[in-house]
Amino acid sequence: MTDRRAELAANLAKVEERIASACAAAGRKREEVTLIVVTKTYPAEDVRVLSELGVRHVAENRDQDAAPKAAESADLPLTWHFVGQLQTNKVRSVVGYADVVQSVDRPKLVSALSAAAVRADRELGCLIQVALDADEGGRGERGGVSPDGIEELAGLVANAPGLRIDGLMTVAPLTGQFVDRQQAAFERLVEFSTLLRAAHPAANMVSAGMSSDLEQAVAAGATHVRVGTAVLGVRPRLR
Repeated sequence: MTDRRAELAANLAKVEERIASACAAAGRKREEVTLIVVTKTYPAEDVRVLSELGVRHVAENRDQDAAPKAAESADLPLTWHFVGQLQTNKVRSVVGYADVVQSVDRPKLVSALSAAAVRADRELGCLIQVALDADEGGRGERGGVSPDGIEELAGLVANAPGLRIDGLMTVAPLTGQFVDRQQAAFERLVEFSTLLRAAHPAANMVSAGMSSDLEQAVAAGATHVRVGTAVLGVRPRLR
């Protein structure tokens, strides 16, 4: 076993133990939580090792990094998630490899994703990114729609050809009432998810929590956690 493979295997085992312990503490079954490994800034070789180690969901937040990496990994049994703020000029490329876009936060993006998905003859899963630090009708510092915009945006996704409304995503806010209150933030997202499922029963994904706060996300009821650093290590500085 190479040093890098051994490192990734050990890190994955630690993260798995954290998720399992968090599930046990919350009275949840381990299979209720899906691990998504965020591979940004790391090479396709790492993605291949992760796949060999049993990872089935990976995520990227920059198309210029993700597109070539996904192409090199096209033979692997992976579900690709796009989790970054997405500009409409990148949509066509992203739809070529992503199975789920977790950062849907405005009507213009819905239209662009739909057109690209139809053109590519694909069905694309979409999560509405919710900004818990946004004022009514506004957007968050890290992207996302304010909570009052969830219903309208979900409806647009549900009615758009080529798209499927899968649920909600958030990033723990850096400003506002939820600063340093990650679990409370994630609990609020789960409340919004319950409301969303009343209109869209299949939209049951709740994507929340990262390396530093996955336990709080699991306790709140998240179905998916997005973990990068805890699996892959401290990322090199982007040039």
